[in-house]
Amino acid sequence: MLELKGVCTFYGKIQALHEVSLSVQEGEIVTLIGANGAGKTTTLMSICGIVPAKKGEIWFQGEPIHKLSPDQIVAKGIIQVPEGRLIFPRMTVMENLDMGAYLRKDKAEIKRDLDYIFDLFPILAERKNQLGGTLSGGEQQMLAISRALMARPKVLLLDEPSLGLAPLVIKQIFKIIEKINKQGTTIFLVEQNAHQALKIAHKGYVMENGRIVMEDSAANLLTNEDVKKAYLGL
Repeated sequence: MLELKGVCTFYGKIQALHEVSLSVQEGEIVTLIGANGAGKTTTLMSICGIVPAKKGEIWFQGEPIHKLSPDQIVAKGIIQVPEGRLIFPRMTVMENLDMGAYLRKDKAEIKRDLDYIFDLFPILAERKNQLGGTLSGGEQQMLAISRALMARPKVLLLDEPSLGLAPLVIKQIFKIIEKINKQGTTIFLVEQNAHQALKIAHKGYVMENGRIVMEDSAANLLTNEDVKKAYLGL
């Protein structure tokens, strides 16, 4: 469904990604783990066209997308939940959700998706008239995911959804990610919390210094001695 082939990305003259190749099949949760600064977010930014790849190719559903603009990529169904959530703090929960659906014209389906989101996150229904900036960190993460779901993603890109959250909230967020996937959304998850990410993923990649250094099923990576030492604290 989504494939990167030998992607190299630069910030000015500094190379951030080196020949990155990976794939996400329809219906999977695929996770990319690695230390802070390894290049995980840059990988997502390259997929979204925000930091375009200078070399290599990115394909989505059999079509090259690496030369498309970010808005064209969004229109194809690739939606990112950015690191740090980046909701609109001075807009209400409802207005944030409306922004997620800004490309859509199917009002009846938008209403159905809104009901689905309020079923996933009842707290957002309770707070729908509250300003986004007054929500807790966990509630803001729920809102960021919900805003992305309002765009009806074919692939949902999640960048560090556990960042800055309490352990109980992290468990709740990961259960919801798993539920979203089981209900049909393909997910590419970038996460420093390797243990939680690998527990829910089908497949995983390990990134170091802008390079993919390991690829395996998530179950195998969880028991891999090198991964356990470097990322699982075992």
